[in-house]
Amino acid sequence: MATILPVNGVSPNIDPTARIADNATITGDVTIGKDCSIWFQVVIRGDVNKIIIGDRVNIQDGAVVHGTNGRGDTYLGNDVSIGHRAIVHGCHIKGRALIGMGAIVLDDAVIEEDVIIAAGAVVVQDMVCESGHIYAGIPAKAIKKIEGEKIKYYIDGTAAAYVEYSSWYESFKSK
Repeated sequence: MATILPVNGVSPNIDPTARIADNATITGDVTIGKDCSIWFQVVIRGDVNKIIIGDRVNIQDGAVVHGTNGRGDTYLGNDVSIGHRAIVHGCHIKGRALIGMGAIVLDDAVIEEDVIIAAGAVVVQDMVCESGHIYAGIPAKAIKKIEGEKIKYYIDGTAAAYVEYSSWYESFKSK
């Protein structure tokens, strides 16, 4: 069973339709929306700031979601995909975004809707990633536009697929 712990008297608030891997850890002031999937070895630590996760968000294997004490909350809007081993820290991801495997999104960064952050990219503190672009590199830079069918396939398709994938696992029963 997943480790779900209160911190300073505040417990995670998890929608009953969310699916959570047995070895995920979720602590403190965390809200998780409808049809989310939290995968193996994910850590979501709402101990120093709030973490608000919208609907149909998938946080894939080994990812970490946290924040910095005294700074802003971490917000993941609807239909966000967080890739394997990514770090999402004190930032605002507005929705409909794909954060690639091993990418890092740092404090106070803002990811607009319809954005892909490439695998291994580092979105530095206070950076704004504008809608309709793919960002890559260290530090991340817009490398090309993304629109139409590619947004539907990569961003919307990934979010929808992970709702389905989580249903394949009996141990991911809604909590």
